Amino acid sequence: MLGTLVNTATVIVGSSIGLTIGPRLPARLKVTLMKSLGLATVVIGLNMALADRQGLLTAIGCLLLGGILGELLDIEQRLNRLGDWLKQRLRIGAGNFTEGFVTATLLYLTGAMTLVGSIRDGAVGDHSILFLKALLDGVASIALASSLGVGVLFSALSVLLVQGGITLLAAQLLFLSEPAVLNAVDTTGGILILGIGINLLELGHVPVGNLLPALFCAIIGALVL
Repeated sequence: MLGTLVNTATVIVGSSIGLTIGPRLPARLKVTLMKSLGLATVVIGLNMALADRQGLLTAIGCLLLGGILGELLDIEQRLNRLGDWLKQRLRIGAGNFTEGFVTATLLYLTGAMTLVGSIRDGAVGDHSILFLKALLDGVASIALASSLGVGVLFSALSVLLVQGGITLLAAQLLFLSEPAVLNAVDTTGGILILGIGINLLELGHVPVGNLLPALFCAIIGALVL
C-alpha cells in the first residue's frame, strides 16, 4: 500500500498548492497551464496507444464494446452524481467541484500505470511505478486545482480507494502481469488518456467515464486470445 499512500499524498499536496496559488494566478496563465497539461496528456496517450500497433485494432474493438457497456451502466453520470453528493455533503459552494473531481479522478485512474503499479506494489512490494505516477499526479494536481478548484483535492479519495483496492487484491490478480494483458491495457488505456487530453484542451467532450469498461474488455480479450 505504500505506493498508493504516497500517490494519495502527492495529490493532496499538489491540489493544496494549486488551491493556494490559484486565486493569485492570472486567468490567462491558468488557461495556459490547462492547455499545457492537455497537450502533455495527449502525447502520453498517443505514445501508449501506438506502442503496440498490432494490438490497436483489438483495442478499438474493446473501446467500442466498452463504450456500449459504459453507456448502459451510465458510469460518467454516476461519477457526476458522486461528485454532486460530495459537494452537498461537505457543503462546498464551488460551482466546478464536480468537474474537478471527475476530471482528476479519470486522469489519475485511467491507464496502465494504475493497474500495473498497484499489482506490483501488492504482489512483490515494488513501489517504483506508483512512485513515478505519484510525481506525475502531484504536478498535474497543481495545474488542475488552480483552474478547477477543490474537487481535484477530493479525487485523492478515488486514488486511495481504487489503487488501494487493487493493491490489496494483487495476490489474486497476478495474471494481470502477463505481457499480453499489460500490452492490451497500455494500448486501450492510451486511447482513453487521449480522450482526457481532448477534454482538457476543450476540443470536444469525450465521455471517458463511459469508456472505462474498455479496460476490462481488453484484459478479458488478452486472456482469451
